[in-house]
Amino acid sequence: MHALEVIALSLDGRPHSVPVKTTLAALVTSLDHLPDKVSTAVNGIFVPRAQRDVYVLADGDAVLLFQPIVGG
Repeated sequence: MHALEVIALSLDGRPHSVPVKTTLAALVTSLDHLPDKVSTAVNGIFVPRAQRDVYVLADGDAVLLFQPIVGG
C-alpha cells in the first residue's frame, strides 16, 4: 500500500497540503467555497474561473482566495 503523495503549498498565507495533481478548481471545491463566489490567484497571478479546472497546483505554490470586488 502506497502513501498518498502530497505537495505543500501556502493557502492564504498558511501552510496547506493537497494531493499531487490537484487542480485549483478541486482545491476551491474541497474548501466548500462556491466557485462563482471566490476569486483565485496563484503566485500573485490572477487565475480566471474558466482556467481553474486545468490549473494543476505545484509544490510551493502560494494560493490566495478572495472575494471578488464589484463596483459601480
